[in-house]
Amino acid sequence: MKFTINDEVIDLTLDPRMSLLDLLRERLHLTGTKKGCDQGACGACTVLVDGERINSCLALAVQYEGCAITTIEGLGTAGDLHELQRAFIEHDGFQCGYCTPGQICSAVGMAGEIRRGVPSAVTGDLETDAIDLSHDELRERMSGNLCRCGAHNGIVQAIQETFAPKAKP
Repeated sequence: MKFTINDEVIDLTLDPRMSLLDLLRERLHLTGTKKGCDQGACGACTVLVDGERINSCLALAVQYEGCAITTIEGLGTAGDLHELQRAFIEHDGFQCGYCTPGQICSAVGMAGEIRRGVPSAVTGDLETDAIDLSHDELRERMSGNLCRCGAHNGIVQAIQETFAPKAKP
């Protein structure tokens, strides 16, 4: 099977019952993606597939053969951080750091949804071309990613700084 993970084509044989999360962590040693609840409830395993965020613990790897898979390792490097990674540092968007990779991947996917005009459960105007990343909109869209250590306010601030339109003077 051929996978494109973080812009690298990988050819391997695997058990068709293997989850995408286990492929990433156990076979490819990309340990940035975390195994939390293993039930799709916490978001620690969130990765991007063709730009869409998914819970990799609920996905069979074989489903995503030929897709572009991006993990936290593919968003930035120590010398060239993604703008959201920098914002997480600036706003203390992590304490234990366990949820951070999933939060960042989810927020990048969320920003893509907003750019495409995909509404959430709290989007007021379903006909609008421009969705405002308000406090409630952001919290609704990120509700599938849990932070248990108390860094939630820093996470929200980092996401808003990175993806919300800047106020005009």
